[in-house]
Amino acid sequence: FYLGATYDLATNQRRETPINYDARDLTTHAVVVGMTGSGKTGLCVDLMEEAALDLVPAILIDPKGDITNLLLQFPELGPEDFQTWINEDDARRKGQSVAEFAQTTAETWRDGLADWGITPQRIRDLQAAVNYTIFTPGSDAGVPINILGSLAAPKMDFEAEAEVIRERISGTVAALLGLVDDTADPTRSREAILLANIFEFYWKQNKDLDLAQLILAIQTPPVRQVGVFDVDTFYPQKDRFALAMGFNNLMASPSFQAWMQGEALDVDQLFFSPDGKPRHSIFYIAHLSDSERMFFVTLLLENVLIWVRRQSGTTSLRALLYIDEIFGYMPPTAVPPSKRPLLTLLKQARASGLGVVIVTQNPVDLDYKGLTNAGTWFIGKLQAERDKARVVEGLAGAIAATGNATKINYGQLINQLSNRVFLMHSIHLEQPVVFQTRWAMSYLRGPLTRPQVQALMKDRKRPAVINAPEPPVDAAAVTQPPAALRPTPPLPPTPSPVPPLRPVLAPPPPSAPSAPAGFSPVPPALDPSVTQVYLPIVVEERTALRQAMKDIGPQITADQVLLVYEAAILGATTVRFADRKRQIDEQDDQILLAPVHEQVSAVDWADAERLPITLRDLLQQPERVGADQGPIFATAPAQANSAKQLKRIASDLADWLYYNRKLSRQVHQTLGLTQSSGESERDFKIRLQQVARERRDQDVDKVEKQYATQLDRLQSRLRKEEQELAGAEAEYTGRKQQEIVGIGETVLGFFWGRRSTRALSTAASRRRMTAASGRNVEETRQDIEDLKQDLARLEQAMKAQTDAITFKWAGILDELTTEDITPKRADITVQLVALVWLPSWLVTYNDGSRRRMITIAAYELPTVG
Repeated sequence: FYLGATYDLATNQRRETPINYDARDLTTHAVVVGMTGSGKTGLCVDLMEEAALDLVPAILIDPKGDITNLLLQFPELGPEDFQTWINEDDARRKGQSVAEFAQTTAETWRDGLADWGITPQRIRDLQAAVNYTIFTPGSDAGVPINILGSLAAPKMDFEAEAEVIRERISGTVAALLGLVDDTADPTRSREAILLANIFEFYWKQNKDLDLAQLILAIQTPPVRQVGVFDVDTFYPQKDRFALAMGFNNLMASPSFQAWMQGEALDVDQLFFSPDGKPRHSIFYIAHLSDSERMFFVTLLLENVLIWVRRQSGTTSLRALLYIDEIFGYMPPTAVPPSKRPLLTLLKQARASGLGVVIVTQNPVDLDYKGLTNAGTWFIGKLQAERDKARVVEGLAGAIAATGNATKINYGQLINQLSNRVFLMHSIHLEQPVVFQTRWAMSYLRGPLTRPQVQALMKDRKRPAVINAPEPPVDAAAVTQPPAALRPTPPLPPTPSPVPPLRPVLAPPPPSAPSAPAGFSPVPPALDPSVTQVYLPIVVEERTALRQAMKDIGPQITADQVLLVYEAAILGATTVRFADRKRQIDEQDDQILLAPVHEQVSAVDWADAERLPITLRDLLQQPERVGADQGPIFATAPAQANSAKQLKRIASDLADWLYYNRKLSRQVHQTLGLTQSSGESERDFKIRLQQVARERRDQDVDKVEKQYATQLDRLQSRLRKEEQELAGAEAEYTGRKQQEIVGIGETVLGFFWGRRSTRALSTAASRRRMTAASGRNVEETRQDIEDLKQDLARLEQAMKAQTDAITFKWAGILDELTTEDITPKRADITVQLVALVWLPSWLVTYNDGSRRRMITIAAYELPTVG
């Protein structure tokens, strides 16, 4: 694995010697330690990239969202590749727009990779090497994973592997109890013992157990005796019901349904796709609570452990298990459910070729046994002395375990490390190595959010049902529309629900009901070049009759029901709205239905309405369903009798779209924010308030920072003056005492007859010095008062500015405006213009005085276009 180049700590310079790490060394596992900002994420991404290039599958547990950066691979290294993923705060701190920061980032990445000899082709190779999937247990943001749907029995012989299976049962039970906030001892409590007996009962028979079965088994246990007591004595039914209710409430929670859908927790499938291609399965768990994380990580580790036990021995690296932050999962004193399987993997997985890589910021959070079981240590910059001491202690233990003595001062080496510079100690190397990590091929933008994960995974999720089942039709009469009418975008939108039907009253034709005037039992003969399509029937005859009876009265009896087709013009369009400044790039697909009027030669697209269907819903031939006889057809409009006429109509439609279509978005100019696609006005305003609050705090921080130097200087002077005052006052007090003593001595000398000119001179000198000391005290006091006033004025000025900032951001929502984005000519596509036949049910009835007709639309009614 190409991880970087050696580094000279004496000169703080990178050398030309590359660091190529033997992948097999990872079978003895690795620990990566380093404080925030040390570059350990970059090192770990390098490690995973090299594993992918070497076709090594991996399961990656990502509690923070950093490792999802592995999917941000841009071989072209263009600004547009980075722009979507740029952190706006990073751009703001650099004083750049997102677009400018994207340009800078692209250049930085291009130069960084070139400096390390990494070409765009290597990034393409990386993309093609493995399948990347982000799983989000308990959420459908990424690919959901079915954790609780099946607590599958391990495919192992219970008699031969009883100890191993019971260890897994113990871990699973502890995790389940933690999920329902049961704080009882997971190994000694009656809850844990009952659950363990239930699991053992089913797993002995190699039967899978799901949560629903577990709940029922708690109420009516399959075992009648626990130890020497019957189950009701050991755990009364009333108490068992409370435990079952806890799991039932969990299962019934709508928010918990995501835990029971998605791909199965099958480690083999997580390591390899169905076609045998290696996978890097990233488990993004930043959104989970602590108990949910512990539950998921424990189950995953237990499943990995079972997978390991099924593998044959190897000295090569078969797969990787990576945990991005070990905090809480293997603490030095506590025993959470995840600790046992993790320690077991560190001790036993080597023989099966599974390498375990664990990462931590604080080595004191890691069990000593875990440290000593790691064959490779990547040590980055550490700040806390206790972390340094813990690492040195762990290294000493690991070295002692190998039987090798060393005189290397690891503490001194660690103190010299800087960002992206690591000390690598490996039991496979004679000496430790200091190296600088290479530039990562993946864009290290920091933790991804769930919406960003969703954007990454939208094309990797299993395809959902796009169209509702069509009504039964005569297969002989209906064929699939041509390919031109059935585009297959990556994720076509789901059709909207059928809106309430709106009956359309038609003028009663004077002819007989079997063949109304203007209709024919056969479609009109048109030029073969005229494209014709048919709307599918979504309203059955029975439903149309009920609607007619509701409109004309239930006492009226229908005489005849006919399926009729009338003509209109259909236009299928795609309009792209792009605004780089606003970071908007949206595509709007519409199918428009325009009426035709005999008196008007041109189609007026302003009267068109939008059909809630897609191109793939269109039919090539009429349907034959219900009715007293076959469908009848109206005459075709004169405006659409040739391909030339349809081409002209398409041109008119493109012109109309160019001049009339627009995308309206709410915009905040000051904040530079635009309403996102699908974001409601309410949600946008909430977001604006939050961003405004953040901007306000940032502006206040700037003001405080501007004043900080002046305030610090004044406060420093104030402290100095106060110290001087204390000294001056002490001196003044001392001099006054000396002066008093001197006066006393002079007076006594006068009475004793010892007059001295020198004594008088000394007394006068003392008076002058005392007076000077007193003036110094007063001056110092005045200086202190002046400084306090200066401080008060400065603080008042700062407060005035911060108040103004608060006031400014308080009314920020008043600046909200609406902007329209119009398309470019090149962004308008007319996919299809055709003569469309609209199905309706023509119901004939007699109101007692004359024969009348009512028309009920049989197709999905349009919305306002």
